[in-house]
Amino acid sequence: MNRQFSSAGEPAIQSKQVTDEELIRAALDAARLAGPRDVPIGAVVFAPDGRELARAANAREEFGDPTAHAEILALRAAARELGDGWRLEGATLAVTVEPCTMCAGALVMARVARVVFGAWEPKTGAVGSLWDVVRDRRLTHRPQVRGGVLEAECAAPLEEFFAGQR
Repeated sequence: MNRQFSSAGEPAIQSKQVTDEELIRAALDAARLAGPRDVPIGAVVFAPDGRELARAANAREEFGDPTAHAEILALRAAARELGDGWRLEGATLAVTVEPCTMCAGALVMARVARVVFGAWEPKTGAVGSLWDVVRDRRLTHRPQVRGGVLEAECAAPLEEFFAGQR
């Protein structure tokens, strides 16, 4: 198992007992898995019953892969864990930063039921900021979205990372 993402073996969580803040805290923990050159963004996919299916951190630099965003890696691992092909119907994706267009498209195609994210991303966000891919009426699936959960806590690691890059 790669240090960037994990699946299975996570403790069961009952969805009715888990708040959106707790979901984002799990994503913040996942962000800490990012390597030193990768932007510290974390994503966690939860099954409809609240069980954690997979978590991941950005790994574009580590893998040399432009698609290795935290959301994509977590969705891939969750789909393997759930064992239902590519569909993640009823699942919730928690991520520290508003998904980009690629990640928003992937979560729509995976049939994720709900997206909860922390910091808004006005430059590339595709879940309400710059674009709103997930609520496009032309799509056959549109997940519920809640943004801005623990926004300051989610923005802090990004600000620290980019301050170190300058």
